[in-house]
Amino acid sequence: MRVAAIQMTSGQDVDGNLLSAYEFVGEAKDAGTDLVVLPENFAYLGATDAERLDAAEDPGDGRLQAFLKQTALRHGIWIVGGTIPIWDEDKRVRSASFLINREGQLVARYDKIHLFDVGIPGTSESYHESETTVAGREPVVAETPFGRIGLTVCYDMRFPALFHCLGEMGTDILVVPAAFTVSTGQAHWRVLLRARAIEGLAYVVAAAQWGEHAGGRKTYGHSMIIDPWGEVLAERDAGAGVVQANLDMMRLGELRERFPVLKHRRGF
Repeated sequence: MRVAAIQMTSGQDVDGNLLSAYEFVGEAKDAGTDLVVLPENFAYLGATDAERLDAAEDPGDGRLQAFLKQTALRHGIWIVGGTIPIWDEDKRVRSASFLINREGQLVARYDKIHLFDVGIPGTSESYHESETTVAGREPVVAETPFGRIGLTVCYDMRFPALFHCLGEMGTDILVVPAAFTVSTGQAHWRVLLRARAIEGLAYVVAAAQWGEHAGGRKTYGHSMIIDPWGEVLAERDAGAGVVQANLDMMRLGELRERFPVLKHRRGF
């Protein structure tokens, strides 16, 4: 199968963001891609976390969710829809990632579990995602024609227990929509993604935001696709665009058979 990670510089212009995403998905499809991953906050990235509430939608009803379904259907491609702010039953927002099949149908939804409440060492940057967003509770793995896909978002990658759980659930491909800061990206982005691939003997498809956004926030980029042995198959350092690679699922099975680290796991 062939996969693609879309790197974007999303801002406050929803129309412009959706047009860019649509064109990049079309480019990926023209290159023979089966599955495309959009970055976190692909449709709207405001100056503050609070602005995300302006883009929030009810489950199953909203422009951004309709965009994902219509784009998947028109291009005949599977899409991981980065994240969209979704109201829950208590009118609180969750950061939701959607897996849509080529018929435009919702296959799975994952609500980001680990929220970014941090101060960046050595900088004046601080983030308080939990002030506007409620954490999800359940790991999600979806069955697809290409293998079992484990859904994660950005800050999740720092928590190996989640990825261990996804491995126990039989994940073959880990997807990571993200909007990593420049300083943390320079320090940890590549090593964390490679570690998650190696630990889980799984492919990783990481789609990132890049550049400067509203309010002066800067994101790291470096969208990449990594194989189960930790080799980076494709990477885009900077600029908006498409990163693509072929995933050899037969090789994945052979590797897991010859190097059965997943079977050697023990509980403590």
